[in-house]
Amino acid sequence: MAYNGPEQADRELIGGRYRLGERLGQGGMGVVRRATDELLGRQVAVKTLALDSGADPADALREARVVAQVRHPHVIVVHDVVEHEGRPALVMELVDGGSLADRLAAGEVLSPRATARLGLGLLDALSAAHARDVLHRDVKPANVLLEKDTGRAVLTDFGIASLPGATTLSRTGVFIGTPEYTAPERMQGGDAGPASDLWSLGAVLCAAATGTSPFRRDSIGAMLHAIVYEEIRPSERMGPLVPVVQGLLERDPALRLGAAEARRLLAACAAGRSRPRRSPARPRARPPHRPPRRRYGTGPPLRTRRFRPPAAGEREPEAEGAAVRGRRRRGLRRGGDGGGAGRDEGRAAGRGGGAAVRHVRLLGELRPGHGDYHPAPPPPRRPAPFPTPKRTGTRPRRSPTNAASP
Repeated sequence: MAYNGPEQADRELIGGRYRLGERLGQGGMGVVRRATDELLGRQVAVKTLALDSGADPADALREARVVAQVRHPHVIVVHDVVEHEGRPALVMELVDGGSLADRLAAGEVLSPRATARLGLGLLDALSAAHARDVLHRDVKPANVLLEKDTGRAVLTDFGIASLPGATTLSRTGVFIGTPEYTAPERMQGGDAGPASDLWSLGAVLCAAATGTSPFRRDSIGAMLHAIVYEEIRPSERMGPLVPVVQGLLERDPALRLGAAEARRLLAACAAGRSRPRRSPARPRARPPHRPPRRRYGTGPPLRTRRFRPPAAGEREPEAEGAAVRGRRRRGLRRGGDGGGAGRDEGRAAGRGGGAAVRHVRLLGELRPGHGDYHPAPPPPRRPAPFPTPKRTGTRPRRSPTNAASP
């Protein structure tokens, strides 16, 4: 029986248990309607193939088998496959809330944080499909359902899903997918891989945050040129989503952002952080307290590199300097060559002796007979004066003996 309107859909029963209702959406290959499972008493969605679409009935069975392999909360669930007008019909879960394309057509856009949460859900769904070696190949806003009560994003329509390595052209030479959300390697006829779905995810995130795809053009030729050659500049309205979108829209699949790194950036944006958290920097340690310098001769030495203790049989520097200075004074009083020699020798020795004496004063004292250094003892402290007795205001009475004494 053909579908001729909503009044007939309310009376049509397929599979002996699913009564069709209103139309929810229509694509190039089929129509999706609301239905009631009269056996279990629940609402479901039924996807039937259009008569004039020219779709192969085997594609419906293939889609059901692919979706049955991928079990994830963000992937549509197929409950049953029944026959309708000689063709298979898919019975799926009903996601009440419409698609992302419906919201964008109504002029609604998502905030950067809401877009990041949407990206996390779709990324988890794609990762679950890629783990089963399944490529979606048609990630676009029309295939993303948003649940009204919970905001859960559900990826649907695995009709053209394929395994890695499949070509992007069908047997009849018709392009498979939506060019506006298709990776450049697929547009050039190359092999598709998981990175191709990640490119489509980046384009979907741009559309969700800005309202339109970055590759939308007036003609299909201009659109293909923008995807393959033009510079990609995400809108500033995306805010903290710009780094992850730029990574997902990298033309080279080898340099494209991976699923793990994209999940980390999206999680940081969904939590309200533009960048992942960093460990707090440790405070700098304060420099140690330096005690004030002590006066020369009263503490440990301040300069010990130039000090050399006297060897055996060698005079102490201070005594030797004093003896030479005495000879210089005697030579000056006598005059003559001896005086000049004594004067020159005294000057030379005086300079050396003065330096030695200066070092000895800096380093402390040397006890005779010992080659080790011993600091000089600190000067004795003066005792504090006795306290002055307080006056009471009355003078003591003097005895007659003391008064008579002179």
